[in-house]
Amino acid sequence: MGESQTNGAANGVNGVSSTNGTNGTNGQSKPNGMWTSLINSVTNGVNGNSNGNHRSNEWFIGSIDQGTTSSRFLIFNRFMDPVASHQIEFENLYPESGWHEHDAMELLRSVESCIERAMEQFAYKGYSKSQVKAVGITNQRETTVCWDKVTGQPLCNAVVWPDTRTKDIVRDLKNYPGAHKIPELCGLPLSTYPSSVKLVWLLQNNLAVRHAYEDGRLAFGTVDSWLIYRLNGIENGVHVTDTTNASRTMFMNLHTLQYDDRLLNFFGIDKAKASLPKIVPSSDPEAFGKIASGALAGVRIAGCLGDQSSALVGQCGFKPGQAKNTYGTGCFLLYNCGDKPVLSKYGLLATVAFDFGKGRKPIYALEGSIAVGGSGVKFLMNNLGFIRDSTKVGELAETVDDNGGVVFVTAFSGLFAPYWIDDAKGTIFGITQHTQRGHIARATLEATCFQTRAILEAMEKDSGHYLESLAVDGGMSNSDLTMQTQADISGIRVERPAMRETTALGAAIAAGLAVEGCWTDFEQLTELTRKKQGRRVFEPHVDRKKAQRMYRHWERAVDMSRGWVRDDHLDDEEHSSRPDILRQPTL
Repeated sequence: MGESQTNGAANGVNGVSSTNGTNGTNGQSKPNGMWTSLINSVTNGVNGNSNGNHRSNEWFIGSIDQGTTSSRFLIFNRFMDPVASHQIEFENLYPESGWHEHDAMELLRSVESCIERAMEQFAYKGYSKSQVKAVGITNQRETTVCWDKVTGQPLCNAVVWPDTRTKDIVRDLKNYPGAHKIPELCGLPLSTYPSSVKLVWLLQNNLAVRHAYEDGRLAFGTVDSWLIYRLNGIENGVHVTDTTNASRTMFMNLHTLQYDDRLLNFFGIDKAKASLPKIVPSSDPEAFGKIASGALAGVRIAGCLGDQSSALVGQCGFKPGQAKNTYGTGCFLLYNCGDKPVLSKYGLLATVAFDFGKGRKPIYALEGSIAVGGSGVKFLMNNLGFIRDSTKVGELAETVDDNGGVVFVTAFSGLFAPYWIDDAKGTIFGITQHTQRGHIARATLEATCFQTRAILEAMEKDSGHYLESLAVDGGMSNSDLTMQTQADISGIRVERPAMRETTALGAAIAAGLAVEGCWTDFEQLTELTRKKQGRRVFEPHVDRKKAQRMYRHWERAVDMSRGWVRDDHLDDEEHSSRPDILRQPTL
């Protein structure tokens, strides 16, 4: 049985996999016709690597994990262990300050290549495609893709979730009549974060998108919709999304789980001109279609979850009161608040945790998001040259005993929950001639931990319950130093599972629950998780008074980082960035 380590270099660790029986994990790859033929025809024992007839009775679930810095495909067995995987990193594009883009076709190609390579491993171990019962998809949320529904080709690069080019549009929208009612409908505050404002910006500034909109050719979707559309084959026209991803667009009513005309009107979106994906439950045997070609041709796609919801499911956070934090490119805390949405009074988001259909009620969550997590480590490596390997950041931080008075507010894209400060910029405080690289490295890791504490405190206020522990996953969770720092700063127990591929596992669970003969209920899944050995627990070791002093320093630094982004050239009150397509919104 192979074990796949979590996430890529941007998340603070190497994206390595030890399941590969034939070739390495990282790097570019292309689907290989020879291997596809082998995978489609191999039966138990064909290649001499079979361990016995018992293999023919085993079943597996595949999981596509499309993230901000890499794409992966993993295959899980019935015990929720990965047996094969492949990961490919792709280029992140930053054409202007505050802009963040992906090539939508590169995302698709990376996913297709990962499937081919992982299936090579799977076949080499003596398994066959027929044993893969279904595939789930989990994806970076909010990232916006626009394509031509006639040709199936992207109209522009995808606008990635941390992109802040929409800040002027957001500022104007906040001043519109009825803007204060928006969170009551969709659970999200107006910010640069959701898909809605990204689409509005593209309609204003990208001629290809605007012309397709006017001609009625525009198809809009988040990454899940784009992948499902293309994996099914463009001729089949499968244009869907699940409730967890739809809840991140600001177009879906959080209570009805359907598009709301009041929200669409607020953003000036005409449904007759833009094709929006159909909203379906996260687990369904038919709605997501089937993979049309390649090593998994004919295998159904049966599950779909936004990446943070998927991580909560992968941690088996099925009960109200359970919380998790994923330390990826950014960091995301989700708190299961049951079958009714809780609208936050303390800067958190209300979102759909998961929706598994079959008569089950949808489950909601409170969410706090941190824009910069592992990407802060990547900044130290790529921009400042502090380290050559992101996994070495812990070693660098441990060259000093503490942060030496340095506080790093990593507000590269402003600050997200619970602050929501769009005009903050990354700022380092407390530098003296004593300051060394180790102090800045430690301050970078601490920045994530401080923001996590701020979100945990907001969750406690909204829920009325003290959180005793925090389940963790994602690349930075591999760092013992970071997890111990998190426990010390937050004053709560931090629990790290032995198998940390929880995001990919969540999508596999969603798919497995949808098809016959796989997992059947939450209790079975939770029991399987509890049986696993190797769980690590980090208890707080720092005196509470010291932790409080450190946190006060952080809060002061946050306050001082405000206001660095000033649009002085827009002081003319008559100027407005409101796009022409926006009608005056009313609710």
